[in-house]
Amino acid sequence: MSKPGQSLAPQQARSRESLGKLLKAAIEVLGQHGLAGTTIPRIAAHAGLTPGAVYRRFRNKEVLLETAILRVFEDQDKVLRLSFSAEATAGIPLPTLAEQVINSLVISYRVNARLLRALRQFLQENEGTPFWKKASKLEVRTFEYLVAIFVANRSEIKHTDPRSAVALGLVMIIGTLWEVAVNPGDVKLWKGLLPKDDRSLKRELVHSFLGYLGVAQNS
Repeated sequence: MSKPGQSLAPQQARSRESLGKLLKAAIEVLGQHGLAGTTIPRIAAHAGLTPGAVYRRFRNKEVLLETAILRVFEDQDKVLRLSFSAEATAGIPLPTLAEQVINSLVISYRVNARLLRALRQFLQENEGTPFWKKASKLEVRTFEYLVAIFVANRSEIKHTDPRSAVALGLVMIIGTLWEVAVNPGDVKLWKGLLPKDDRSLKRELVHSFLGYLGVAQNS
């Protein structure tokens, strides 16, 4: 006869796997169909579950999306820390580091534009709630880590206030990506005014960022 603990561990593992699958499905549906088109039946079908199985875990769509979105922010923070660890970036010249980070940001914002719009809409609709506060703290924590990576190379930064300059420079980059990649509007109206492709966009963002920091650049 098996002991209770022997059967509990596999059950817990299956439960975690099932939850992870469900949260992943919720985010994928959100990115594909937007906030209005994200429904429990659609999420359940995407996860290979019945709507009843979803409701047994989450009482409604809002609670499910809150959990899924917080997981996204947590995973985003983990990926950043693994991809740009303090040890790995310590010996990288700041211009090279800027190119790597900005390249990653441009790709991420371009590929995930629809999901980012849906995430922002959900956050705005829940402003001031405990969920919103927790999500905001996670976003700030990730942003502060990104700032710290650059400030660690402060000897190359000639701006009088390196930390504030890096933070504002990154905010300007992210703001640009929101306007150009996430919410571009009628792109035909902007033709000839903005970089013609993402390669040019990355180059100009790197140039602007380094110039603002006062970092020497290759001609």
